[in-house]
Amino acid sequence: MSFRLILTLVLTVLATVIVLQNTAVVEIRFLFWTVAMSRSLLIVVMLVIGMALSWLPHGYIALRRKK
Repeated sequence: MSFRLILTLVLTVLATVIVLQNTAVVEIRFLFWTVAMSRSLLIVVMLVIGMALSWLPHGYIALRRKK
């Protein structure tokens, strides 16, 4: 088996365990908004937001280097 396949399987199992253990509904308050969602969904949303925020400067720098 290749290293990449093993790593993918391990990460998939870990992600599944995290999702199954964090099914409780949590309430998020931001300014005057209130949202209730599962904790695992909140983790995924925060991960995607973090990835997008870290990608934006990288994309800007790459674009500036092209010009």
